[in-house]
Amino acid sequence: MKLLVKFNLIYALVMALGLGVSAWVSRDLLQANAREEVLNNARLMMEKAMAVRNYTSGQISKLLQAQMEHEFLPQSVPSFSAVEVLTSLQKHYPQFSYKEATLNPTNPRDRAVGWEVDIVSGFRADAEMQETVGQRDTPTGPALFVARPLRITNAACLQCHSSVEAAPRTMVERYGPANGFGWNLNEVVGAQIVSVPMDLPLQRAQRSFNVFLGSQIAIFLAVGVALNLMIWLVIVRPVTRLSVLADHVSQGEMDAPEFSAASKDEIGNLAASFNRMRTSVVQAMRMLDNG
Repeated sequence: MKLLVKFNLIYALVMALGLGVSAWVSRDLLQANAREEVLNNARLMMEKAMAVRNYTSGQISKLLQAQMEHEFLPQSVPSFSAVEVLTSLQKHYPQFSYKEATLNPTNPRDRAVGWEVDIVSGFRADAEMQETVGQRDTPTGPALFVARPLRITNAACLQCHSSVEAAPRTMVERYGPANGFGWNLNEVVGAQIVSVPMDLPLQRAQRSFNVFLGSQIAIFLAVGVALNLMIWLVIVRPVTRLSVLADHVSQGEMDAPEFSAASKDEIGNLAASFNRMRTSVVQAMRMLDNG
């Protein structure tokens, strides 16, 4: 088996082991990073929703207060504005879904159902919990979610949600007297929930993994080609020439030329040793011929 073949077999084995280990380590790391990136995007959506809520309650509600005496305008409600803005944002980010799941909402679309009730109940049971992250099964596959509590910290909210009598007449006429009342200050009434299919972080991780693994393979192949060329130029070619000359000398060809090697490395030392041996053999053969 030739030297280059042996080298390439060893190199291929080392490359396969290296790729296997790096693939095993990087896949889990990339999946974790992709999951965290998706969660950070979900948290950014929540912060945007809170900014809209604060803007609505701080500025828009006051501007619409006079009109509210004649007609209830849902645009004056912070949660309504936040959901509307985030729904518009979903046109560009359709994978993400946002809901302000509430146990006793004024607007029926915000009512917490099923697993959302469990999340809100968890926040109500633990006043210290500020966020929860989890995974759930859906008809379209597993989904990742992040949730934060909706707590009544502004007493102005109780003007609409403390009792039917205190609520604006136009709001009661629109939504009825059965829902959205009995809230208390500092009470957790719902939760901000952003959901995203698990396919999204997994797809992102897979794309990154493919690029990473492909670049590693390309680097290994480029290094392999460079090493093959270097070994052929520095070792294989001079050793092959030296082997041919040695064969000629062993067959008694006294006029075989010397092996010229300008390098000072091991190949150069081998060439110098061969030339000394060739000179000694030629001198011995001539002494035998003269004798």
